[in-house]
This record gives sequence, C-alpha cells and structure tokens, in this order.
Amino acid sequence: MAGPVLIFDSGVGGLSVARSLRQYYPETAMCYACDNAWMPYGLRDDVTLSARIVAVCQAAVQACQPSVLVVACNTASTLALDSLRKALVIPVVGTVPAIKPAAAISQTRHIGLLATRATVGRPYTQKLIESFASDCIITRVAADALVLEAEALLGGISPNSERIQQALAPLWQTKDSQPPVDTVVLGCTHFPLLKPWLEALAPMPVNWIDSGDAIARRVGQIAPALKNGQDGRFFTTASAEALGKGFAQYGFCTPGRLELGA
Repeated sequence: MAGPVLIFDSGVGGLSVARSLRQYYPETAMCYACDNAWMPYGLRDDVTLSARIVAVCQAAVQACQPSVLVVACNTASTLALDSLRKALVIPVVGTVPAIKPAAAISQTRHIGLLATRATVGRPYTQKLIESFASDCIITRVAADALVLEAEALLGGISPNSERIQQALAPLWQTKDSQPPVDTVVLGCTHFPLLKPWLEALAPMPVNWIDSGDAIARRVGQIAPALKNGQDGRFFTTASAEALGKGFAQYGFCTPGRLELGA
C-alpha cells in the first residue's frame, strides 16, 4: 500500500511544489514537513545544515510513512540529496533551478536567475548554467528578501511591493550591448507563491519558470501508485500558529510537531 508524498522545505516554499503536485495528481495524499525552527537555511554552515536536514527528514518520514520524499528546497537539495538517499529507503526527489527549460524557451538568450544568495553562488548552479545555458547571458540576482515576503504572505500579511521591486530591479538593468531579459528562473520554491506580484511589478512581460512541473513529473515516474495514505498533515519544528491558515489554503489542515532525537 502506497503512502503519501512527503514534501520537505525549510519554510513554506514547498507549497508551490505541492500546488503543482495537486494539479498533476489531484487524488494523491500529501504531507508536509517544515523546518521553520532553522529557517533561513542560507545562514547555516554546510556540514551542520546537512546533518540537520537528514535528521528532520528522518523524523518526518517516521511521522507520516510516505512513499516518496520531495526535497522542495534548492539549498537542501544541493547539500543533502546523497545523504538522504543513503539514510532513507524511499525514493528522494530533489529541486534544482530550472535553467534547462529556461534556456529552451528564451528568445533573447538573456536569462535572469532569481534565487537566494546560497543558491546563486553554489558550484552546482554554475554547472547547470555551463551544461544547459552556455550560450546565454545569465543575470544572477540574490533575492533573499523575497523568502520573507512569501513567508509573510502565508501568515496573512500582504507582500510589500516596494521590497519586491527592489529585489527585481537588477534583472532589468542591462548594459547597452545586451539584449533584455525575457525569461526569469524562480530558483527558490518560495518565489512562485509571489508570482502575481512579480508579474505585476515587472516592467515588461517575461517568462517566469520554476521547477514545480518538472518535480511533479518526476514524482509520477518513480512513485506511480500515489492515492493512499493520510492526507493533509503538516509538521513543523517550531510553532505552527502563524502558518495554519496559509497551509490550509493548500490542503494541509492537520498540524503536528516533529520531535528530533538528541
């Protein structure tokens, strides 16, 4: 009997992946694990953070008995996928910036990468660019402030348009000899939650590309029997009081607390 899909993130960004999964597999049971006690991950050292990610995911797997784990966090994916696959007996699907699909559709060959500071600077991101977008100009923008805007949105606070405009501004500041950005990679799973604001505040129409659809397709490939299990539970490592209404909007209505071993 198949268990639910378990979605893991440091915060609420994985809800954008949950939305894609529900679009593809509306009858599939899902659980969510949010390590909000340690958010944001980008401020932690790699060794300590990798061990923490494995511990939280092990506790979440024990709590909801899933058939597959989706690591809906770029930082966690680049740090801990190998360790998670060694520690767990279920399949693990990671998240990477959608450089490849962005390069496939960009007409101007100028792509914006909107991500956290940790993702923008990682060697893994550079390898993706070299492999799939070597003929493109890539404007990398560290937009950590957007993570906080997305977290606030799920807590019932409207996003701050001025902060979003400031975060986006470097995307449009092209040199005279450069073509304009026509495609923007949302390289953090938090960012698609803000897409209506991003679209409204962009000075021109662009393609906004995230990893949600690719993750959903991959989950279907490796775990095709996804209709069973207890649906709608979400687990946190700190208080869930401010997040309850936001999670409920995405079908996660039953809170729980993850207890980690010493």
